[in-house]
Amino acid sequence: MLSRRGLLAGSALALLAGCSSPEPPPGPPPVPAPSRPSAPPGPVTVQRMPSAARGTDVDLVLITPSGVPSAGLPVCLALHGRGARARTFLSLGVPDVLTAAVRTGTPPFAIAALDGDHYWVKTAGADDPQRMLTDEVPAWLAARDLRPPSAAFGISMGGFGALRYARAHPDLKAVATASAALFVSWPDARSRKVFADEPNWRDDEPLLHPADLHPAGSGVWCGESDPFLTANRRLVKAVSPEVSRFSPGGHDDEYWRGALPEIVKFVGERLS
Repeated sequence: MLSRRGLLAGSALALLAGCSSPEPPPGPPPVPAPSRPSAPPGPVTVQRMPSAARGTDVDLVLITPSGVPSAGLPVCLALHGRGARARTFLSLGVPDVLTAAVRTGTPPFAIAALDGDHYWVKTAGADDPQRMLTDEVPAWLAARDLRPPSAAFGISMGGFGALRYARAHPDLKAVATASAALFVSWPDARSRKVFADEPNWRDDEPLLHPADLHPAGSGVWCGESDPFLTANRRLVKAVSPEVSRFSPGGHDDEYWRGALPEIVKFVGERLS
């Protein structure tokens, strides 16, 4: 028979044995954080990006064809007009236009719209939209599995900016403008109260640097009632673009919506 002392000793041994049982196996290792954002999750994404070149945050609007994988697509920059924003291209119906073009045979590509200002060039202050396009946007696109810009398109003020961008990037496959806001003289440009002085305007005005613009892959669209019609005709005469279209219309959304399907097709066929 076990004594009371033996029973107590046995209980203590059992308790020690229970305390020394193996620890439970460790849980699964933590999932490492992704090294960069994934490709855009849908046909349209809008994200605020800090731009050191512009000294402010800007909208980056990415538009890809619906139903098409976005990773690795070539990219066309879209530059808006004065008083507008990158999101303006959404209200103009660009997502549907791009998807429709691809579904009818245009090679797929992505459109990247940014917020800009003062004709997309550096004027009196530190704000430099062209530096943003050149130095910052390619990294933003690469982080989303998209290629660097290989085309540019602009409406009104954005047409001025797209042509200025094309001068600095002669390897672009396409550059297109709709109702490009161009100026045939310094008094005309000065009236816009944007440029710091005449040399500032002369450095950037596309009409004063036609040799820097290449006909291949360039297209000009303008309405016949547009106040910039004369300037756009001068651009066509000076550059002899691959495509030029002058048709009924003014400097407004109605004209741009009508021209966009042809412009999107023009760009896509040159990015393939």
